[in-house]
Amino acid sequence: MLANCIEGLMAVLALAGIAYMVLALWGARDFHRTCCGRGRDAGFAPDVSILKPVKGVDQRMYAGFVSHCTQQYPGNYEIVFGVSNLSDPAVAEIERLKAEFPAVAIRLVECTRRLGTSGKVSNLVQMLEEARYEHVVINDSDILVSPNYLARIMSCFESATDTSGKPVGLVTAPYIGRTRKEKPGLWSRLEALGISTDFLAGVLTARKLEGGIRFGLGSTLATTKTALAKTGGLEALVEYLADDYEMGVRVAEAGYSVKLADEVVETSVPDYDLRGFVDHQMRWSRSTRDSRKLGYVGLGVTFCLPWAVFACVASGFALWSFTLLSLAILARVAVALTVGVGVLRDEQVLRDLWLLPLRDFFAFGFWVWSFAGDTVVWRGEEFHLRDGRLSRMAPVAE
Repeated sequence: MLANCIEGLMAVLALAGIAYMVLALWGARDFHRTCCGRGRDAGFAPDVSILKPVKGVDQRMYAGFVSHCTQQYPGNYEIVFGVSNLSDPAVAEIERLKAEFPAVAIRLVECTRRLGTSGKVSNLVQMLEEARYEHVVINDSDILVSPNYLARIMSCFESATDTSGKPVGLVTAPYIGRTRKEKPGLWSRLEALGISTDFLAGVLTARKLEGGIRFGLGSTLATTKTALAKTGGLEALVEYLADDYEMGVRVAEAGYSVKLADEVVETSVPDYDLRGFVDHQMRWSRSTRDSRKLGYVGLGVTFCLPWAVFACVASGFALWSFTLLSLAILARVAVALTVGVGVLRDEQVLRDLWLLPLRDFFAFGFWVWSFAGDTVVWRGEEFHLRDGRLSRMAPVAE
């Protein structure tokens, strides 16, 4: 009797996962029809301050800097870099950038105050004080963008309100994780594959089911000083790990809409060893768990491939279970290709498609293990995470 119950439960969960994949395909189709940014390069072009907090020299960082200096943007824009101290290795790269692009307004701000646990947000608070313009774009140091990036992101602000009648308060953008070209490691390939075939699929599904998104993605956070002031400012985020998510939540709660632009940017995926991969995935998983508690519990039903495999084992490899597994594989591959290749235009997905089962079993394991504790490792330090807020613990060995 118990065996039959387990067999039935595994089958139901696999079917639920397949149903989720169908919803993800529906969300991807809706995104193509209703997104903002694409095909409006010459629209609304307010003056913009780009804020880029930096710490150390990241993989492909300088190429990302250069991409921000070659924007085909009719308005004025400046790039404000922020470092905790002027001895940071990134300072030399910023000075190099200034010399290479003298026509671009580039400024460096030394952020000497530590306002909370998050050094990044502490720096952003001080950088915002130095920003000249009302419109602000925040993104990470290694983000690489197209020449039309600013034009497309800013065009999403062109209408004073969206279809809901709310003013546009935040524009964010999807992203892909770029691995190194020569012999990328397994762990970095798994992370990049998850970003393109799993993470954005969830974002697009939430967007469709909830009638929009109410969170931000750290790849791009475009907003205004006025909107930030109404949410309590960046100062309210200095203790949060998922500051990008929290910013979107607060903008939505302040009566604004959050838009997802059809402008894909790139971030660099480090060449992880196993420990680095696990630390980063657990930080990601526990951050999401704390940010979207009920939604994160529901995430368990989305793992159609693991549940279908478990159903095969529980049924003693009955014929019907292989039919279910075949449907799960078909649905999972369809989402990977539709979202990863169709929406994100990430050719790495085709290269690593065969790794999908391994990626999904790792993701399932991280989901289960994320409920086993509240600690995360970030930049070599261990933190306690509670309700999205960080508290410092003892340093861990590199």
